[in-house]
Amino acid sequence: MHDVNGERVVALSRHPLLLTVAVALLPVLLLGVDVATPSGIRMAPMMVSAPALAAVFCAPAGVLLVIVVTLPCVVLASVANQQLGTDNFPAQLGTITLISLAALAASAARTRKERQLARSRWVAEVTQRVLLHPLPERVGSFEVASLYQAADEEAAIGGDLYAVAHHGERTHVLLGDVQGKGLASLEMVSCVLNSFRRSARHRSPLTEMVRELSAAFGEEIRDLSAVARTGSCSGSQYGEESFATAVLLDLPEDGPVRLANLGHPPPLLLLEDGTVTSLEPTVPVPPLGLEELNGGQVVVDTADVPPGATLLLYTDGVTEARNASGDFYPLAERVRSWTGLSPQELLDTVRADLRAYVGGPRLSDDVAMVAVRRVPARVPAEAHAGERADARGTAAAGRGEDGDWTRRGPATLWRRAPRRTPLSRRRRTAPAAATPPVPSAAASPAGP
Repeated sequence: MHDVNGERVVALSRHPLLLTVAVALLPVLLLGVDVATPSGIRMAPMMVSAPALAAVFCAPAGVLLVIVVTLPCVVLASVANQQLGTDNFPAQLGTITLISLAALAASAARTRKERQLARSRWVAEVTQRVLLHPLPERVGSFEVASLYQAADEEAAIGGDLYAVAHHGERTHVLLGDVQGKGLASLEMVSCVLNSFRRSARHRSPLTEMVRELSAAFGEEIRDLSAVARTGSCSGSQYGEESFATAVLLDLPEDGPVRLANLGHPPPLLLLEDGTVTSLEPTVPVPPLGLEELNGGQVVVDTADVPPGATLLLYTDGVTEARNASGDFYPLAERVRSWTGLSPQELLDTVRADLRAYVGGPRLSDDVAMVAVRRVPARVPAEAHAGERADARGTAAAGRGEDGDWTRRGPATLWRRAPRRTPLSRRRRTAPAAATPPVPSAAASPAGP
């Protein structure tokens, strides 16, 4: 729900001088009420609320100003009520003084914590720029865009990660999700990213890259577990069953895309005709750190990605986001209207739609997305503008006359590449078809 009152408080807190003056005027207002009312109504005890409120919203200097205003008002109120010479007045004045000093100390502690939080956020932002390198807009024959939003308010980075590496004629893409979130997950994020980049520089095959990631992750977990057993808080959240999901892509300049899915949500293949296919793995593989569940077997699938098609990689923070009714975000259904957008436009549209779906900018989990689009064949500028206008019209309409989503092409299927049949032989013997190329791995199209 939209918290209007909360927004007003936040807006007021952005003007500390105005807020301090407002709190300092409270005992003055109570003094005026005390003087104007009969002596039986005493407002002096209520003046203690002014230093308490100042401790919550004001800096120590502001709290001190409120105390300086409050104590004389208490004395003047006691004079007006003829309580100055009573036995109760010293106790009343001492109580207000003690509460005021406690409010001053609380304000100082709060201010110190806020400064520490600001430094923590700054360190997290710097760490994000170091670990999650900005992705290039163009890599080989692919356009690339990325998006990241951490759920932890104390950090600008969480457990989600992504990277792109281009060496030779091949491009590798990694998107993953490390167990845990916030600053505590940075060690594992760094481990996975460094291992991926090292394997890409060595131009390791995709199967070998997966094995190297698994080995590096396992060693890091064992090291952190050993540190935790010594009593250090570092690494205490990691144990022998810690894991990280990931999906890796091997993108050649031409030909099918090879991908390895390690317990991660399946990528979506978006064709220009509006077809959206979920690239489910043919054989489920456990995440990094849990390889013993399948004996360390590495499964690599292939999928045809024609020019103009987009691969959308995402973390579970996207599909597990809920609206006010508790319904999950239907990503595959939503992107059906946006298949004609560029990678950056696609991610911006998904982010805006996701925020509108959950009812606000705050999400319950980290969100990371990477969109990779194979550059289409060159067309005249006029035709390209017309195609983009059609794509925008599809995003605005997106439904046929019968109210259901229109299907503009055949269902896109994909399957695991046969082990005994070379890819070149299968491509030569495949019958010619008039329809657009279809992925070579089997999964049912997502959505209706």
